[in-house]
Amino acid sequence: MTGICLRGGRVVDPANGCDEVRDLHVRGGRIVVPDPHDAAAEEIDVSGCVVMAGGIDMHTHIGGGKVNLARLLMPEDHRLDANPLALPAGALEMASCGTCTPGTLATGYRYVEMGYTAAFEPAMMACNARHAHMEMGDTPILDHGAYVMLGNDELFLRMLAERWDFERIRDYAGWTINATKAMGVKVVNPGGISAFKFNQRKLDVDEHHAHWQVTPRQVVHTLARALRELGVPHPLHIHGSNLGVAGNIQSTLDTIAALEGLPGHLTHIQFHAYGAEGPKKFSSAALQLAEAVNAHKNVSIDIGQIMFGQTVTASGDTMRQHAQSGLAHPRKWIGADIECEAGCGVVPFRYREQSYVNALQWVIGLELFLLVDDPWRVVLTTDHPNGGPFTSYPHLIRLLMDRGFREEQLAKLHPEVAANAALRSIQRELSLNEIAIMTRAGPARLLGLRDRGHLGAGAAADIAVYREEHNREAMFATPAYVFKDGVLVSRAGRVTAVPVGGTHFVAPEYDRGIEQRLRRHLAEQGSVNFDHLAIGHDELCQCCHGGRLLPAACFQEAP
Repeated sequence: MTGICLRGGRVVDPANGCDEVRDLHVRGGRIVVPDPHDAAAEEIDVSGCVVMAGGIDMHTHIGGGKVNLARLLMPEDHRLDANPLALPAGALEMASCGTCTPGTLATGYRYVEMGYTAAFEPAMMACNARHAHMEMGDTPILDHGAYVMLGNDELFLRMLAERWDFERIRDYAGWTINATKAMGVKVVNPGGISAFKFNQRKLDVDEHHAHWQVTPRQVVHTLARALRELGVPHPLHIHGSNLGVAGNIQSTLDTIAALEGLPGHLTHIQFHAYGAEGPKKFSSAALQLAEAVNAHKNVSIDIGQIMFGQTVTASGDTMRQHAQSGLAHPRKWIGADIECEAGCGVVPFRYREQSYVNALQWVIGLELFLLVDDPWRVVLTTDHPNGGPFTSYPHLIRLLMDRGFREEQLAKLHPEVAANAALRSIQRELSLNEIAIMTRAGPARLLGLRDRGHLGAGAAADIAVYREEHNREAMFATPAYVFKDGVLVSRAGRVTAVPVGGTHFVAPEYDRGIEQRLRRHLAEQGSVNFDHLAIGHDELCQCCHGGRLLPAACFQEAP
């Protein structure tokens, strides 16, 4: 007798077209076809429950320099009243706390208690990659990975400005992904972080960088093409121009056009979907953006839904964080320059229901969730912690699945927003199948994780079992059982095991001739010596406390 049988649950597995009551069998950390000659060693009755793959958060700031700066800036977020350290309730949990930016340990515990088994840091610096991997490795239970930042570093901009052969730029991207053990590439405010250092205070899609004379359109298209030719599964992860600026919908549409049909993933898109209509010159452009996403099948998005309450915004977009620093709550913030590579801004913020702008931001995010037709190209995120803590996901799921509850919350907002929002007329309620796509199957597909996000034979046994409840917030907040690689890690909201998570990365092929040029550049201007920058497999495993290495396969691009 071996393995586990989850008996009689409703299996919701959109990747395999399954929504039915049936048994699920686990052996050796994998989901298997039952062997009629080998009974399960353990049977668990999950009748009356919904069984899904473990959740995957593909955009959450959980590791790296700016996350620690946010923790340092907000010590009050890590206290319980007068107690400087909140002691854990579970016997297996070590002391860790925080809500807006919880410590690494608390991050792992809280994610798993909601049924999530993987999380991806979306903004890893090449010079800071070791620290990011070590911090993610310190996060228990969760598998993890990160996207390395390009598009504001001096060498890339120099290559564009001097019109280097595209193949050399592509090889530079390939080397950077390999050296940092990344899952893909993220571009933040393309060219804008660098332009800010040359005293530019804005940079739209077709404006020229004051020094390098390149445009964000060139940056986006070049990086998207490079990833396509390298065969990296995850499309270019794009934090677009003019985040948070009224009227930025045109910049977003221009960014989609810049892709010219190449795959691109537009991240925290709620912050890039603003019109400039109405008496306050700030309006929802959700319908316009949804129409564009529906029409461009090469584009996927995550929402970056804002949630009301205190949080802290942490971004590499120094240009926009500097512009928003006057709105900090409490009144303190951090701005940092990262030599020739990027920047960092940390601004605490409280989203308020009675703020016209905040209320409209909340509405815009929900409108986008409900107006985009294809759930496979929409990922559920709050851009933790920028739009709100990841612990608010169950509340967000209820808003999307329960129109009556959504209307109750809408009525609490700033009266002008509540009265005029297009959200009032949207009747759609997301199904369990669509939620499973947006939180599991869709992110796995977008990241190229072939054995995650589904419950088919051969998949990793990352499983979340939720008791069916009418109140979807309560249902998704506390799953009855959560398994990681077949190990029970949480039961009824209590951590039961703390295995070490694995590290996802890709290793695209590239021409190693680029390394000679990189060696010269880093010797002259880099913050880390060339020979010290690349992370080997053994070192990556060591950084991540001995967790398994989980390379994702690259696809072969047609000539």
